[in-house]
Amino acid sequence: MSLQTQIQSFVLRAAQEFNAVYTKIGSLASLSTTDKTSLVSAINELKNAVNASTSIDDAQITTSTTYSSSKIVGLLDALKADILGGADAAFDTLLEIQQAIQTGESAATALLDTVNKRVRYDAAQALTAPEQAQARSNIGAVASADVGDTAFDFVAAFEAALI
Repeated sequence: MSLQTQIQSFVLRAAQEFNAVYTKIGSLASLSTTDKTSLVSAINELKNAVNASTSIDDAQITTSTTYSSSKIVGLLDALKADILGGADAAFDTLLEIQQAIQTGESAATALLDTVNKRVRYDAAQALTAPEQAQARSNIGAVASADVGDTAFDFVAAFEAALI
């Protein structure tokens, strides 16, 4: 094979590879960038557009921007403070509040049980004989049975005794 044939074979094979690369890259005309002179120019245009975009805006709420991470953390801290309303560290999580309520429920139940065992003065009550005896003992009172007949007519007894 002559040198000319070998060079011609090489040129054809290289052209095939270049065509395959061009096909994979695509046409510069189909770029959506303004600068279509080269891929490097198009990439640089895109890079400049990204760098120039202002996607962080701490001044206003929009659907096209976001707050910076420091602004977001600040807002979350303020929300937490509003929710907690100055609660101390023992009650600054939902779990701690739940535990306090649960503990408070058992304490409240015990308190209500104790209150319900008092002698009432504002309403009638049904007390057992031992409860009545304890209540009388606590206030230094005697049982009505120990007093006797409270309807007894002492005047009639006195007059009868005079005769």
